[in-house]
Amino acid sequence: MAISEQHRPEIVVGLVATPPDYPAQVVARLAAELADRLAEQVNPHVRWTVRAGWGEVAPRRDGGVEALLDDLARRRAEARWDVAICLTDLPLHTERVPLVAHTSARRRVAAVSLPALGLRQLRALRAAVPGLVGRLLTDTSEERVPPAGRAPAELAGRLAAIHRVVGEADTGELGYVASRLAGRVRLLTGMIRANRPGRALLGLSKLLAGAFATAAFALTTNTIWEMGDALDGLRLTVIMLLGLTALVTWLIIAHDLWEKPDRETPAELARLFNLGTILTLTLAAAVSYLVLFAGTTVAAALLIDTSVLEHNLQRPVDLTDYLNLAWIISSLATVGGTIGSGLEDEDTVRAAAYGYHPEPGGWRDEQDT
Repeated sequence: MAISEQHRPEIVVGLVATPPDYPAQVVARLAAELADRLAEQVNPHVRWTVRAGWGEVAPRRDGGVEALLDDLARRRAEARWDVAICLTDLPLHTERVPLVAHTSARRRVAAVSLPALGLRQLRALRAAVPGLVGRLLTDTSEERVPPAGRAPAELAGRLAAIHRVVGEADTGELGYVASRLAGRVRLLTGMIRANRPGRALLGLSKLLAGAFATAAFALTTNTIWEMGDALDGLRLTVIMLLGLTALVTWLIIAHDLWEKPDRETPAELARLFNLGTILTLTLAAAVSYLVLFAGTTVAAALLIDTSVLEHNLQRPVDLTDYLNLAWIISSLATVGGTIGSGLEDEDTVRAAAYGYHPEPGGWRDEQDT
């Protein structure tokens, strides 16, 4: 006979987003389906209650995963949750390799580093979080319902991001770590994903407008036509790379996006933050460049008649000439647009800095799902 819903023992699982920026979006999506997944994968005879909450806007950086777990344990005790899982965009490390997740049966909490999961984070969380909850409920000495918790090795085998498990299973303090090389690559791609380069791209609207204005002026200058004809592919590539480098460097310097190591920010974490910022801005700048290049190519084809271009270059022209012309103009316009980047909204540009977390617009905490 099936147990009625009201007579089933209840287990409350807290999902905490730290900081409440990108992780809060992931928590909202995962919380909506987690109760059903826990019933399917952990224990169907339990009434699962999932509560979504927000953690610190500026989480502690110097204590690593232990500080994160201590703060989460206090939050769990105050909220009277049975177990709590923290999803964070902080890149965590142990034994000099990326840390994907860490469970603490003593504190009945676990933390998951979203960047360490790579690009497909929600899919990985759907497989990982039920296993972590089952592991915590199996290990705790105060268990009220014996769920079918997954063994550490089994959980590791379900996620490509996890290379091995460290720690002592007897104590319940387990770290799930990535491989040294592939794990670092996955961590960097995950940091870019968590930093939302699309937001940085939208934040460079004034820069792109200034670059288009510069490109429109350059299209009317026959000296630029001759430069595009004289320069080979290698030189055009170098000019493009210099322009993009100048843009990214100027954005970092002008808006003070560079993280400096201090007592609160370890040197390794500062390096990761800076690398995440550089990669995010580089991706946004590259996409902006492609948009500028495509627009300039179309404008050149519409405004410059083939006969006029042939007269100036003293030879027949084809599509390659228009592409080379758009290439040199886009590179020069990028440098010109760099000046316009100083006019961007400060908060909009600072959002590209990995260590920057703005205050959330509205508080959303402990919502039952």
